Amino acid sequence: QFANDVVLLDGQWEFYWNRLLSPGEAETDMAGYIDVPGSWNKYASNKGTYRGDGYATYRLTFIIEKDEGLALKIPRLRTAYKLWVNGELTAAAGEVGKDKDTMIPQYLPQISFFDARQGENEILIQVSNFHHRIGGITESLKLGGESQIIDLKLKSIVFELIIFGSLICIGTYHIALFFFRRKKDSSPMYFGLFCILIGIRTMLGGECFFFYLFPEFSWEIAHKILTLTYYLGVPIMLMFFVSIFPEYFNRYIVKTAQIIGGIFALIVILTPARLFTVVNFLYQIWSIYIIIYILCAFAKILINKEKDSWLIGLGALALLMSSLNDIVFFSPWMNNNDLVFLRTFFKIGNLTSLGQFIFACTNSLLILKWFSDSMEQEEVMIAKLTEINTRLDELVFQRTKDLAESNQKIEYQNLELERKNQALLRLSYKDPLTGVWNRRKYNHMIEREWRRCLRYQSPIALLFLDIDYFKRLNDFYGHMAGDECLIKIGHVLKNSLSRSTDMAARYGGEEFIVLLSETGKEDAIKTAEMLRQKIED
Repeated sequence: QFANDVVLLDGQWEFYWNRLLSPGEAETDMAGYIDVPGSWNKYASNKGTYRGDGYATYRLTFIIEKDEGLALKIPRLRTAYKLWVNGELTAAAGEVGKDKDTMIPQYLPQISFFDARQGENEILIQVSNFHHRIGGITESLKLGGESQIIDLKLKSIVFELIIFGSLICIGTYHIALFFFRRKKDSSPMYFGLFCILIGIRTMLGGECFFFYLFPEFSWEIAHKILTLTYYLGVPIMLMFFVSIFPEYFNRYIVKTAQIIGGIFALIVILTPARLFTVVNFLYQIWSIYIIIYILCAFAKILINKEKDSWLIGLGALALLMSSLNDIVFFSPWMNNNDLVFLRTFFKIGNLTSLGQFIFACTNSLLILKWFSDSMEQEEVMIAKLTEINTRLDELVFQRTKDLAESNQKIEYQNLELERKNQALLRLSYKDPLTGVWNRRKYNHMIEREWRRCLRYQSPIALLFLDIDYFKRLNDFYGHMAGDECLIKIGHVLKNSLSRSTDMAARYGGEEFIVLLSETGKEDAIKTAEMLRQKIED
């Protein structure tokens, strides 16, 4: 009965291995029954286990109560087929052949219209595959009324076109946003690239609308592009999350994901589909690990209550769970006839596009929120700036006055500092006990005066004074008396030298030095005798 729903032709079909039966041929040498959907790779019979390469015929009969026009929605069959209903050829894709040279692969989901008769009706499908790792009917065929199947087909195509257009527009927008703001944030670039990859994948998977636009396009190249969107999408998705929450992701895992994605992408580019599809399940296992790793990271992010993490976490959950669903749905485990129970949990494929669309919407809402917060902050800043401008003259006057007072204070402090520095310099050259210059000052003056007298060829004299019996004086009268003696000597030396160029300095202990510039031998001896006499007096 097709009044309310379509019928999935899931279940056991007659299976003829290595036979391309035409309608009306004897139904002999049947290999057995095979589950549809499912691949023939691991189908076991008394003739052994079959691989993905080969050809076979599927046959199913169904019974209806009355004559009516029906339609059959045919998915992608791997990888070429011919379909008869009640002996009439109603659909075909590619060229069915018994070897790789005679067959031409093609993905072309389509609708088959036929007049069903009351009682038993027959569906016969020839399938051949020599280009893909998995062969057979791996997706469900749907039977229903013409209007129902057409409606189902159109809805699927419209849905995929909406998703495709939305993802391409969103991806292009974010990539343009990155180029305008590339010095600030790299997350729009990764997000835009991922949207475009999923958009391209939407056109090549599901209803395969791309092949309706370009029916002669190479199946091999199309399958390479389809696989590359998956292999490159995983590291790009990871890098997007890292660019937003870098502290929650390990850089070695990110680097490993980039390297593995690049290696598998090269395998796709350099090898035919029959070879690179063999290793696809390895990348599916790696992808499941990455998805679990990202989910764990987001659990930490939500626990730590990072800003706006709930919004992006909601979209990320939709994306990751839909990706996980598609990975398992299109994996070899789902097509393994021994693991049919998996289809109980994973019933629908091609959900990644929907998950990415939800993620794009939540990410766009997040960008909108950031933009709104920036606008609000800008409005507050404009209000403050307006208030400041109204008080600008008063503010400038006050700031100028404060600056003048500050400069004046700084100038006064500089003068005080200069005076103190001069005083400290003088103190550093004075002997604190006698008040005459110290040895440091003498060392400075002797070098300067020596060069000057040498330059002008003028004489210079140096008197060295040593107090006799000073130790005995100290020992007998005490050090205080010794200090008083030294103070008096220093006083005599300062008062006895009249020229500004002459200097007296304490050399150390009871020793003094008198430096006489431009003084000859006789005048030096007279000065020395005069000083000796005054000290003796």
